[in-house]
Amino acid sequence: MTVLVTGAAGHLGGNLVRALLARGQAVRALVHRDRRSLAGLDVEVIQGDVRDPASVRRAVEGTQVVYHAAGHISIQRDEWPLLHAINVLGTRHVVEACLHCGVERLVHFSSIHALDLTPDAAPVDESCPLVASAHGAPYSFSKAEGERAVGQGIARGLDAVILSPTAMLGPHDYKPSHQGQMLLALAHRRLPALVRGGFDWVDVRDVAEGALLARARAPAGVRYILSGRWASVRDLALAVEAVTGVRAPRLVCPMSVARMVAPLFTLLAPLVGARPIFTPMALDALRVGRNICHDRAHRELGYRARPLRQTLEDAYVWFAQAGRLGVALPQLPVEAA
Repeated sequence: MTVLVTGAAGHLGGNLVRALLARGQAVRALVHRDRRSLAGLDVEVIQGDVRDPASVRRAVEGTQVVYHAAGHISIQRDEWPLLHAINVLGTRHVVEACLHCGVERLVHFSSIHALDLTPDAAPVDESCPLVASAHGAPYSFSKAEGERAVGQGIARGLDAVILSPTAMLGPHDYKPSHQGQMLLALAHRRLPALVRGGFDWVDVRDVAEGALLARARAPAGVRYILSGRWASVRDLALAVEAVTGVRAPRLVCPMSVARMVAPLFTLLAPLVGARPIFTPMALDALRVGRNICHDRAHRELGYRARPLRQTLEDAYVWFAQAGRLGVALPQLPVEAA
């Protein structure tokens, strides 16, 4: 049996491909341009773009299971055209190709942000409604619309499962991701201050494992939240300090102050060749998601989330081995450098 992973060279996709190969699975990888995450792996690489329905159909043809991990993540408010093209239309193209080619199962990676989260929400579970408008966060709405596209495919007979991971951390983060960028900024002492608030952080390898469990065990048409553990930004930085030996910033800005200066830093970051970390949208995300629940995935799939400390250790070891740190971290294992 051959499986297809879209977005295979991304952070999640690269870890998922490795998990599949470790189980002896034949993997076809749909990639756009950057193939670094797949270097040296025994996979069939198909260059394509989820925005192009013809290339998607070529990639899906002859596969039995599709893991749709391709997507554009954005913490900006001005990227709706790209978000719509990739996260909405791209997902529709995958759904249509799966229906046309008779795929046995589609495992679709949505996001916890597709759910309507509010700062004072009760525990977040699979019963939460999808985001209904793009006015708040275009990325969230694009992922919700992607879910709706999968739901329309299910109504037409597609066997699909939807997964909603939280903020992923871990190894094989080549780009790096927004979360990986924050870890590197902490290691390089590039964050003069932290902000109040926090989020649910999950190991990307646990999300990949959850996808394999969902493919094998989940009933068709079901959504599962794949979360880890909530930690404040300060606690995360202190955990990074414990792992790396690099002192965490001691200044923690109130959210009100952070929201005042975030637009300025968002504008200035590209001028110094950086991606902004604490944009206004990112700050909004740090005000929600304290009680995200993965009980359903644990109960029905056997999903488990490893400790955050282990995730951070493995992430920094990988960054060091991949030459992404550029500095020596005093408390990393010697063999990692």
